[in-house]
Amino acid sequence: MLTLSSAELTELLSATLARGAPFRFSAKGSSMNPFIKDGDAITISPLRTTDLGDGDVVAFKRFGTDRLVIHRIVGIRNGLFLIQGDNISGTDGVIPAAELLGRVTKVERKGRNCRIGLGPERRLIALFSRFGLLVMLLLPIRKIYRLFVRIAGRPS
Repeated sequence: MLTLSSAELTELLSATLARGAPFRFSAKGSSMNPFIKDGDAITISPLRTTDLGDGDVVAFKRFGTDRLVIHRIVGIRNGLFLIQGDNISGTDGVIPAAELLGRVTKVERKGRNCRIGLGPERRLIALFSRFGLLVMLLLPIRKIYRLFVRIAGRPS
């Protein structure tokens, strides 16, 4: 497996998307749990900003750094995108369309497609996230899941 720095990954992603091709790599971090988990294979496709809406998951370079971020659009106004991770309570702020690199079009976990979070429910996820409700809703679900795993064993 090839390991790249965030700056190298961002540069390779940008160059690939500029040619009109999708880019697939392994996600790192927990800010998009449970919809994108650490180690999931994600595909970023070139975007047309006119096609973007609330709930879409996008890639951008954090301002002033080379750090690649994959988070969800939770609001749009006048060509500016309010972006936030699903598993964090604060936003990344308002990002201009020109700074967006691509859109997540596919998530794979252990060789299987993960559709939840990219389908029509993405708009509801964005709404809950924007008003700080998603993190609060996920806490009891995680506790129930952990209890289930302890009692029944990890599902395959």
